Amino acid sequence: MKRTRSWFLVVLASSLQFLVGMNSGFCQDYPSKPIRLVVPFATGGANDVLSRLIGKELAERWRQPVIIDNRPGGGGNVGTGLVAKAPADGYTILFVPTSFGSNQSLYAKLSYDTLRDFAGVCWVATGSGVLAVHPSLATDSVKDLVVLAKLKPGQFNYASSGVGSSPHLRGELLKRATGIDIVHVTYKGTSPALMDLIAGRISLAFTDLFQAVPYAKAGKLKVLGVIGGKRSPELPEVPTMTEAGVPGFETGQWFGIIAPAATPREIVRKLNAEIVKALQTSDMKERMSKLGLDPVGSTPEEFDAHIKAEVEKWSKVIKGAGIVLED
Repeated sequence: MKRTRSWFLVVLASSLQFLVGMNSGFCQDYPSKPIRLVVPFATGGANDVLSRLIGKELAERWRQPVIIDNRPGGGGNVGTGLVAKAPADGYTILFVPTSFGSNQSLYAKLSYDTLRDFAGVCWVATGSGVLAVHPSLATDSVKDLVVLAKLKPGQFNYASSGVGSSPHLRGELLKRATGIDIVHVTYKGTSPALMDLIAGRISLAFTDLFQAVPYAKAGKLKVLGVIGGKRSPELPEVPTMTEAGVPGFETGQWFGIIAPAATPREIVRKLNAEIVKALQTSDMKERMSKLGLDPVGSTPEEFDAHIKAEVEKWSKVIKGAGIVLED
């Protein structure tokens, strides 16, 4: 019996050693074939443009094609669910935006778990947003806006590009943080919402800094606060929302790359190292600047922590507002 057990342990140890060696060799050869970078949105938007910039850089570095696979639908959930079930070998990875942090709480049913089914690879970029109001509104600061809204509950409205969109959730976060009562009005996209704000049909809106700056400089909008960790060089006199006394707006728009959870850490780190190098090139910085974005280049662990914090933050806002989407 003892001899049989000893023989079994020797065989088991040899098998494990073989598997470890095989896995190590697999990681060293990575990538040895094309990589598929799934973008869970249609072509043409910021997600698509930025993912193609990253894909081009990686393809040149690895001398392997990086195929951009657009899989729109379900607010990003179709493409995300596809990657959650993909082989965890580093050859199918996912490009994710801000909404990845809120979808877990926003949708009644998902085919994946945001925190359990994925591993962060790299936090790629951030983009600042702003809280803007129509110039006719008698307010020059976030504090003034809060005072005015409390004097006239339910009389001011804010625009968004749809239920569950980032501008909608930021409006709910503002309500939760300040105790004001403002009415949500949905639009089919950010552009019509912005046009109605400029026309004075809407009181306020959260929008991209990149979109708002030209109108603010032309006097067609008043920007009261910047969403993000620092002031914008484009509007240096405008405080961040945190400086204005409203917590929770430290991070604006963000983008990153993730992989299936069981992807070997060595592959995750290889991916991360090459993405970080790509983000440090002057060409990439210039191209991202034109999109109104700043490169980040985090570690996998830092991106995991960021995603977890986003899920926790938006979960409180979404549940508090009673927002639920079926699909």
